[in-house]
Amino acid sequence: MARTPVWKSIAISLTDDIAQRRYQTGDKLPPEVQLAGRFGVNRHTVRRALSEMADQGLVHARRGAGVFVAAQPTEYPIGKRVRFHQNVARLGRIPAKRILTLETRAAGPREAEALGLDPGAAVHVYDGLSLADGEPIALFQSVFPADGFPDLLAALKETQSVTEALKHCGVADFTRVETRITAKLATATQALHLKISEGSPILRTTGINAGPNGDPVEFGRTWFAGDRVTLTVSDPNSGKADLG
Repeated sequence: MARTPVWKSIAISLTDDIAQRRYQTGDKLPPEVQLAGRFGVNRHTVRRALSEMADQGLVHARRGAGVFVAAQPTEYPIGKRVRFHQNVARLGRIPAKRILTLETRAAGPREAEALGLDPGAAVHVYDGLSLADGEPIALFQSVFPADGFPDLLAALKETQSVTEALKHCGVADFTRVETRITAKLATATQALHLKISEGSPILRTTGINAGPNGDPVEFGRTWFAGDRVTLTVSDPNSGKADLG
């Protein structure tokens, strides 16, 4: 297994410092020479780590002044009710979604199993990008049984919100049945959308949501930029860590 480059380990450690609020938005990071002493490396290695963090929008340099924290990773709770807009708005950030594709197609084996459908049954698929304050934090794909929600794609196109679209189709509420969290590395396409480097750490969640009667209404996959989001499992029965 390839070892993580030292500069990347430093970037991850400093990002965690920001996530733990050891450094707040607008704070100045310690100078390069101090960081080099902390991590036992030369200044060039520290500079490479800070450059990576700047590319990802976490810090920014001011000529002659130093490097400052630009943003904190978004804390994203995973619980019985997972609602993107509520999760982001409660932190004082502006949530938004961008539609990438909306289509109806045959369900794949995993999708059919999760939704309790026959293999190859028709499903609606919503691929999109989630943003906080205009910064991409996650790619997502939501899959729904087409027969039960014939008007869902039109509602998604209008609202861009899964919650509102399902309400339009008669599902007043839905809850998370299961979430699995898996550590991955970003592909070239994922990196392009999330504005991170290919091979950067990302967190993939897969989840099943059910309506009030217990029937599955959504099978979702989400790929979070690992250094921009802190996932918090608020219900011990709603999330399962998967290191595979």
